[in-house]
Amino acid sequence: MSDKKIITQVKGFQFAGVYCGIKESSKKMDLALIYSTVPAIAVASFTTNLAKAAPVLVDEIQMKGGKAQAILINSGNANACTGDKGLQNAWSMLKQTAQQLNISEKLVLISSTGKIGVQLPLKKISEGIKQITPQLSPLSLEDAAKAILTTDLFPKFYGVKAKCAGKEYSLIAFSKGAGMIEPAMKHATMLGYFMTDLNIARPLLRKIFSRVIDRTFNRISVDGDMSTNDTAILLANGLAENELLKEMNSDAEIFEKKLEEVARYLAIKMVEDGEGATKVVEINIEGAKNEKEARLAAYAVARSELVKTSFFGQDPNWGRVFAAVGYSGATFDPKQVDIYYGKVKLVSKGIAVQGKSEAKAHQIMKAPYFTVRVQLNQGNGFFRVWTSDLNYNYVKINAEYRT
Repeated sequence: MSDKKIITQVKGFQFAGVYCGIKESSKKMDLALIYSTVPAIAVASFTTNLAKAAPVLVDEIQMKGGKAQAILINSGNANACTGDKGLQNAWSMLKQTAQQLNISEKLVLISSTGKIGVQLPLKKISEGIKQITPQLSPLSLEDAAKAILTTDLFPKFYGVKAKCAGKEYSLIAFSKGAGMIEPAMKHATMLGYFMTDLNIARPLLRKIFSRVIDRTFNRISVDGDMSTNDTAILLANGLAENELLKEMNSDAEIFEKKLEEVARYLAIKMVEDGEGATKVVEINIEGAKNEKEARLAAYAVARSELVKTSFFGQDPNWGRVFAAVGYSGATFDPKQVDIYYGKVKLVSKGIAVQGKSEAKAHQIMKAPYFTVRVQLNQGNGFFRVWTSDLNYNYVKINAEYRT
């Protein structure tokens, strides 16, 4: 997935990706490094899974300082459910990165993704840290994006430019995620890293990032499983040298819009790359009594195995969608429900639409991306979720993941 139009550079940020031997069977890159030439403001969101991986526990402590200059990420091993030794290995990984870069340990964050319950091959990672630092380059974003992949089929990265107080700044990001995706992170395995040279105050950045993550990364579901390692981090190093952005104004609104553009692109790409997925389906619940009830209905549809298999079979089985909304916990009058696949109306006031509507909906479902819209006609509540289909390959990939 390489597109010359996508911005891949931000002032002061460097990247690298190498193979250090964690993925013995595939020989693919398995260690990535993000480095800012100056300390950056840092904000983050982490998994709410109670079984948090060692690197998440470490990063939660590190984030109390509010700044970071480097992020080291390994793939092939999650360092999750590994006890005290796993935590010691995580801290060792962090300290070695700081020493190699000659920066404070307080400015280093770490992430891991891969098999759960296996101790990190620390010697291999130590050699990898020595190997990766000399390869840092502002041109190597794609290498870093490739190095964090596990069952993903392609790297995911995106970038944009904008202006603040007359100064141009850039915003780029990369992520991974194909299985165990339904992040539900604080204010997904899913990893996402955002870098900008915008000069912005941390309290404002934290509020904007939290809102954007909630509207994007927290609105995707591949298999309904929440990982032990879900992490999203945003670094802002201020090298665009704009006047400090510290309150919501038109410039802050533009930044939030750009950040959401980048995050939504990556979120949808993660669903597109869902293990075995052939479809990305946008689920829109409209007209619920409130957003909370719309959310219940949206996730019930997005998680339903019967619904997801019908997406794979390109079968407009609206009854499965209706049933999922019915058991979701949302309150509504079934006689008021309308259901659409794309622009095709299949259900009107709770009754099937006669004619060729199902044949037309089947044609819509042949596309790799389509929308299912459920109008409850109860109020103004709205919620959107992106999900994937479910097919034979998902079972095969996950049945053979450790063997």
